[in-house]
Order: sequence, then structure tokens, then C-alpha cells
Amino acid sequence: MSRLATSYLLTCAAIGVAGGVLLWGATALSTALFAVVPFISVALAGLWLLPAVIALRLLERPGAGLLVGLISGLVVFPYLFTNLWWALFAELPFLLAFYRSWRTWQYYAGAVFVGVLYPVLAAASFNLWAMPLWATVGFFALTMASCLLGTWVGILIADRLRRAGVATLARRRGIASRGLGRGDGPAGQH
Repeated sequence: MSRLATSYLLTCAAIGVAGGVLLWGATALSTALFAVVPFISVALAGLWLLPAVIALRLLERPGAGLLVGLISGLVVFPYLFTNLWWALFAELPFLLAFYRSWRTWQYYAGAVFVGVLYPVLAAASFNLWAMPLWATVGFFALTMASCLLGTWVGILIADRLRRAGVATLARRRGIASRGLGRGDGPAGQH
């Protein structure tokens, strides 16, 4: 195995394990909130995007988000498919661009997509369609805000790790020599 492959796998493993530990705690908190105040439990939704966003932003390599989702899912084993599901939405905008574009807006596009889709798919669990309109709108808004915030935090963490020189060897070829590589500032600011 080459140094590049080893560095890539070890970086994904470190992000995945750290993300799994974070999501282990978030799962416990979300479960407790769901039992008491189900509506507020979605405020944590963006945490499930965080590990994949960090990996994708830091490494800019195909499959990094899904690999980190798999590893973090193994740490929180009963929720393996949940972690992969959320990681898919972080990865999807890059997959649709055939991994030729790594723009900041793509991270947020994935967050917006899952921020709309998750409430629809979880509607039965939350009895969403029986809520008053203001509560349903609030539910969607809270989920969207959480997903966008989780993505923003992931971008911020990855950009700071990149500036600190973390995972230089594991990055997509050429990115390491160009700094951030996209002309983006911290957390995707231009």
C-alpha cells in the first residue's frame, strides 16, 4: 500500500472514530429529547453531517464522506446505516459533479437537500402532518438551520485543519500545494 493510500485511510479512520464518538453522544441526547420534546431533537440533525463534511473538505477525494460515514457508523454500530445515509447527502453534490468540482456551495447544497428531505421522511415518526402549520414550518426551519450550521462547522474545522498542515499527503493531488485551492476563506467565505 502506498503512503498516499495509508495516509488517506488513517485520516478517514481518525475523522470517522472521532465522529462516531460525537454521534454516540448525539444519538443518546437526541433519543432523550425525542422522548420528552420530539420537536427539539431535530436541532441536532446537522451533527450527522459533520464528520463527512470535514472529511470531504479536508481531503477533497471521492468517497471520503461515505468512508467516514461507514467508520463512524461502526463506532455507533446499531446506527451504521443512519450514518451512511447522512454521509451520502454530504457526498452527493460532489458525486453529481463527478468529483470535478469542490466548491463551498456544494457542501451547502447537500445540507439544504437533506434539510428538506429528512423532515418529509421522518414525518410519521414526529406526527408532522398533524401539527399546526406554524409547527410544521418551524420543524422544517429547525432541521434546515441545524443542517446548515453542521455543514458550516464542518467546513470551518476542515479549513483550520488544512491550514495547520493536517493530512497534506492524503489530499487530492495538487491541492496541498495551493493552500485552500478554491480561493475560499474560512468557512467558505469569499
